[in-house]
Amino acid sequence: MSDSPAVDVSSRTVTHAGKTFTMRPLSNDEWTVLVEGVPVGRVVFSFGAANPVVESQAVTEEVLGAIGEAWFAAIDNS
Repeated sequence: MSDSPAVDVSSRTVTHAGKTFTMRPLSNDEWTVLVEGVPVGRVVFSFGAANPVVESQAVTEEVLGAIGEAWFAAIDNS
């Protein structure tokens, strides 16, 4: 994808690929990703990278991975 994810740490959202994704913490290194309140997957930070776990056809592994990388970089810097 050519556009980069836009992260808003204060509202726990990431906007990417024309959608707003809400991030809900499961732990410091694992977050559920929701679209309009519906879980679409998880991102897990391990071995220095965000690992996407797709749980819905509403999102691709590529998009979820990009969201995860942007999210973990943003919260690491906040």
